[in-house]
Amino acid sequence: MSAAADAPGSQSTLQTERLVLRRFVEADVPALVRELDDPEIAANTLSIPHPYTEEHARSFLARVDGDIAAGRSAVFAACDARTGALVGAVGLHIERAHRRAELGFWVGRAWRRRGLAREAVGALLDHAFGPLDLERVYASHYPWNPASGRVLAAAGLRPEGTLRGHHLKGERRVDGIFYGILRDEHTAPTGSSPAAPGVDGP
Repeated sequence: MSAAADAPGSQSTLQTERLVLRRFVEADVPALVRELDDPEIAANTLSIPHPYTEEHARSFLARVDGDIAAGRSAVFAACDARTGALVGAVGLHIERAHRRAELGFWVGRAWRRRGLAREAVGALLDHAFGPLDLERVYASHYPWNPASGRVLAAAGLRPEGTLRGHHLKGERRVDGIFYGILRDEHTAPTGSSPAAPGVDGP
C-alpha cells in the first residue's frame, strides 16, 4: 500500500490477499440492500436498521461521501478480489484533534467464518497508522457479540474494559466492551497477511 497521505476529499484503494477495499459508489446500492437486510447485522451494530432499504443505502452513501470530504471518516467497501462482489465494510470515524479513530466493520452472512473481517481490519490498521498518521484506534462490541471481539483481538487490539451503559441501542442502554491499539503496538503490514480461518464476526 502507498505511504502517501490521501488528498482532501479523496480515499486510497487498499489491496489484501483476498480483498479490495475501495470507496463506496452508487452502483453498490443493490448489494448494500442485499447484504444489510439482515436482522443479525442490525442487532450487532449501532445504527444499521432492519429492514434495510434502498433509501437507507442511498442515505449512507451521501453521509459517507460528506464525512470523507470533511476528513471525518475513512470508510471502505470490502470486495472479493476475484469477483468484485461486496463482502462487507470497514471504516474509521476520525477525531483528528486527538489523532485517534473508532473502528467499525460488518461482513455479510454468506462471507463469514473465512477470516475476511480480520483481513479487512488489518489493512485498515495499516492505513490508519500509515497514510492517515493516527496514534490510536479503538473499537467496541456488545456483550452478546463476542465474535467481533475475536476479530479485534486477532488484528492486535487489546481488551481495555467494559463501559457500562455506554451505547444507546434503540431505547435501551447497552454495555460496550472496548478494545484499542496504539501506533507503536501495531506491526505493519498486516492487511496482506493470510488471516486465520474461522476468526470472523458480523
